[in-house]
Amino acid sequence: MLMAHPAVLEDLIAQYEALTLLGAEESTPEARQRLADISYTLCVATGTRDVDMALIAARHRLSGARPEDDSLLQTTAPLQTSAPAEQVSGV
Repeated sequence: MLMAHPAVLEDLIAQYEALTLLGAEESTPEARQRLADISYTLCVATGTRDVDMALIAARHRLSGARPEDDSLLQTTAPLQTSAPAEQVSGV
């Protein structure tokens, strides 16, 4: 998957937040369309299908993201990080 440049992600987040704060979803058709376009672009840029997950993923990719931030991106089943004892000991 192609990764969006951090500057692009920062700009998309800023535009989304500004439109949301201004109440674009309840405003003119042009403002609603712009919010929909930004939401869609965020989803495409982050490989997600939901704008909330897109915002989390975009913020995670920005510099300064803390290690704790990825807890929101974990799957329901934790990934196995070490081999089972049988594989390690050769049994």
